[in-house]
Amino acid sequence: MLSQHHKKALRNPWFIGILGLMAVVLGVNGTFIWLAMKNRPALVDREYSTKDRKSDSAALHDLEAHRSLAWQTTLKRPENIVTHSPTAYEISVVDRAGIPVSGTMEVAAYRASDASKDFITAFRETSPGNYQGYINFPLKGYWELRIRTQRGKELFEVNTGRFMVAAAS
Repeated sequence: MLSQHHKKALRNPWFIGILGLMAVVLGVNGTFIWLAMKNRPALVDREYSTKDRKSDSAALHDLEAHRSLAWQTTLKRPENIVTHSPTAYEISVVDRAGIPVSGTMEVAAYRASDASKDFITAFRETSPGNYQGYINFPLKGYWELRIRTQRGKELFEVNTGRFMVAAAS
């Protein structure tokens, strides 16, 4: 029986173990909260409420223009991608009729966990509708590419799925 006069329970290893486990859990949670507040990812632009504000009709117009282009993008990338190693990418773009789209292309690389490491790479056109560029990923983890192709005033954007970049061995 535990009472104020009987202090033997404070020396029980089960009681000390439970107190130790609670201290560890609180310490780990506190550390994660501190790290989350210190190293916040910036996936959402901090000026999202004022930057690039469009009306619903303007946004629908942009979406309709994108759909009306109906360009097809084909991406060739290697199976294994490692950090700090320039990786060759080949991208081809054709319009609705299958005619190659000549213009300019830039590829933005996005990393979900660290927006400060995002970057944009310009690709060069090697032949009509075929573009080539090298991407050097600075960190391992999941990345996503956003391909922007422009021909005159026509702009077409497409996203790739997430893929894994491994650490260089």
